Amino acid sequence: MNLLYLASGCSFKDLHYFYRIGISTISYIVREVTSNIWANLHNKLMQLPTTSTAWEQISNGFQSRANFPHCIGAVDGKHIRVKMPSNSGSMYFNYKDYFSIILLAVVDSEYRFIYVSVGSYGKDCDSSIFKGTTFWKKLTENALHIPIPRPLSEHSNTNVPFVIIGDEGFALNDNLLRPYGGTHLDKVKRVFNYRLTRARRYVLSNKWRIFHRPWDVNVETAIWVVKACTVLHNFVRQKDGFDFQSDQIEPEINCFPNILNAQSIRGGSSANSIRATFAEYFVSEVGSVPWQDESIGF
Repeated sequence: MNLLYLASGCSFKDLHYFYRIGISTISYIVREVTSNIWANLHNKLMQLPTTSTAWEQISNGFQSRANFPHCIGAVDGKHIRVKMPSNSGSMYFNYKDYFSIILLAVVDSEYRFIYVSVGSYGKDCDSSIFKGTTFWKKLTENALHIPIPRPLSEHSNTNVPFVIIGDEGFALNDNLLRPYGGTHLDKVKRVFNYRLTRARRYVLSNKWRIFHRPWDVNVETAIWVVKACTVLHNFVRQKDGFDFQSDQIEPEINCFPNILNAQSIRGGSSANSIRATFAEYFVSEVGSVPWQDESIGF
């Protein structure tokens, strides 16, 4: 019943007619099963890399599959639509004009979740949520054991750090790249934005159809359901393997204006210099790909 609920997107009312049991009983079963799925499987199926070698394997995957070097993960946030929680005011009300909790996740080059944070208020922005996670704390304190900076290619002498990539909702940082903002961008910046966007993929909603509709559950149950879906997603990825051609998904572009202050968007001279180094690499003879000019309209 739980797998049917997650994979088909049917409601508790649908399950009530199908299994001939009460809706309150179904709600209890879903909450208990999903919480136990997370408790018993997340340590086995969602392990954060702890060695330089493991991070390099992820980086090699992004290089071979998305032509993006020095990338150790892609971060993004997804709004999970829920009914209005009791006595919550506007805390869960997001800019899309509905109530939600947020799934913030970091995925590897095979689109497996390596870190998730679930349950933040819908009103919160991705960047502030990410900066409150244990992942960000470890990243900024150099506690993740990621590889030391090195050149992007053998033809360069400039050491560049390994990075997480995100969309416009995240603030630029030495270890986090976001696209260039604005509409009147030169070729170098447009190519960079294309290459970064190409390396980011959405995977969860295409496999678990429950993410295609509003949820008729309370916040606590919604959090367990989301967590269960993430570990089950990793289980399926581990079992079925990775097929780059069949798994290509058009990335979703976030057009909502960044609400961070200008200083955090700029990221400082060091972060901007790192992004510029990537941008120059992507238009160089060594780092360019044959189709990028056509893809950006040049």
